[in-house]
Amino acid sequence: METKMDHHLAVPVGVTLDRYIMHNQNSFAFATGELSQLLRDIALAGKIINREINRAGLIDITGGFGTNNVQGEAQQKLDVVANIRFIRALINGGEVCAIISEEDDDIIYTGNNNAKYVVAMDPLDGSSNIDVNVSIGTIFSIYRRITPLGTQPSLEDFMQGGEEQVAAGYILYGSSTILVYTTGNGVAGFTYDSSLGEFILSHQNIKSPKDGKIFSYNEGNYNQYAEPIKTYLNHCRDRGYSSRYIGSLVADFHRNLLKGGVYLYPPTHKDANGKLRLLYECYPLAMIAEQAGAKASDGSQRVLDIKPDSLHQRVPLYIGAETMVKELLGLLK
Repeated sequence: METKMDHHLAVPVGVTLDRYIMHNQNSFAFATGELSQLLRDIALAGKIINREINRAGLIDITGGFGTNNVQGEAQQKLDVVANIRFIRALINGGEVCAIISEEDDDIIYTGNNNAKYVVAMDPLDGSSNIDVNVSIGTIFSIYRRITPLGTQPSLEDFMQGGEEQVAAGYILYGSSTILVYTTGNGVAGFTYDSSLGEFILSHQNIKSPKDGKIFSYNEGNYNQYAEPIKTYLNHCRDRGYSSRYIGSLVADFHRNLLKGGVYLYPPTHKDANGKLRLLYECYPLAMIAEQAGAKASDGSQRVLDIKPDSLHQRVPLYIGAETMVKELLGLLK
């Protein structure tokens, strides 16, 4: 006779990230194994950062590093640690010829000039929240290089535009650590099981609700927003929608992706072109949003249609449930 304990022990562990990537490799645009390995390299770096974050208070890597990054933002110690960990993992993995990072002014050359891919990344988004134990994340975007194999990669490899991404994703370090990614054939999420040291498939074929009742924005900037933005926010309040804003882009985006909502970062007097970076924040999240049935716009066009002009270009961002974004864009027009 089977007991409840016997049944519990027989429950399968689930599909690991490695197995999922292997089974879905044929759906990649270039199914030769390199992209599969690159995704594994990113997952490995994510595991290392997860470990660093969870013991940060014990080994004195919370708090400020004492320098500013290229954006003029105060670097946290874990910003620097995460940047080093990801760069090292991508160099050692051998599938990436160049990297751009929020933390570095210029292109980082890996020396792997025969590698076929370049990566744009924000190694630790929302890092100002580290000290207070609030969710933070990593965002990444992958392109197939367009410069010849064997040569040094160049700026044009990163300036292809959002539509040319072959994969994009994020890792959210929160109450659990989750990796979400797309290769252009839907969105899947994997939750980290620390007892196994594996990412396990937990969210298969994520579809974002068409409408929602959550709106996410920085209330402190309200007086700097254009009137149409204020009108939309007041509509949300009048309808009794829930205002939810963590201040970590990955965490806010992830919640709204699953539950239905809109995230806004409009232009302000201080940041007339918006604050979020196009190549390694807006492009990857826009690809994921659209693959999940949501929308992403800068207020006048699809984020993925924006032509890039610099590595650290900033744009406004309105991203989330299709119905909510459409209503907001209607007011802006």
